Amino acid sequence: MGVSRIAYLVLLAAVGAGRVVELWISRRNQQRLLAKGATRLREPNYPWMVAVHTAVLIAAGLEVLLLNRPLIPALAIPMSILFVLANALRWWVIRILREHWNVQLMDSARLGVVTRGPYRFVRHPNYVGVFVELVSLALIQTAWMTAVFSAAGYGLVLRSRLVIEDRALLADPAYRAAMGDKPRFLPRLL
Repeated sequence: MGVSRIAYLVLLAAVGAGRVVELWISRRNQQRLLAKGATRLREPNYPWMVAVHTAVLIAAGLEVLLLNRPLIPALAIPMSILFVLANALRWWVIRILREHWNVQLMDSARLGVVTRGPYRFVRHPNYVGVFVELVSLALIQTAWMTAVFSAAGYGLVLRSRLVIEDRALLADPAYRAAMGDKPRFLPRLL
């Protein structure tokens, strides 16, 4: 096994470890939100969200090993840059949202609406970061099948999640006033 494959498997393991840290942060935040009166929203597709994140890590590793995916520097370099930028966006979101950030849907808008950081421009910057991270992570080592399936799988799960999340958020008058006219994912150019 070549150095690039070993390094890639280490990267996948590091991302997996990062997900464990995120789950710990999320549980801590959930407890704080519940103590302040927030409620957890029923989200039937949450297990599918977990499955997509887990499957990307496993599938990318298997695709690289079993199908001998090469490291192509012309693809690996821009995908690595996108991966780093996506993670920077995700951790910026976690820092800005503080205790509001959670991997599960929580109805916490009445505890305050966050309009700083990337929320000045869009309503759901975390989902942008996650999408770019999942696709770029797979493509760093040319795991293109994983990239395609993870993009499709995450898109399907996200679509149903956003119905529930936006319904709860936009029902709050303060959230609707502050964020209702902002686009979901990409800032308007004008």
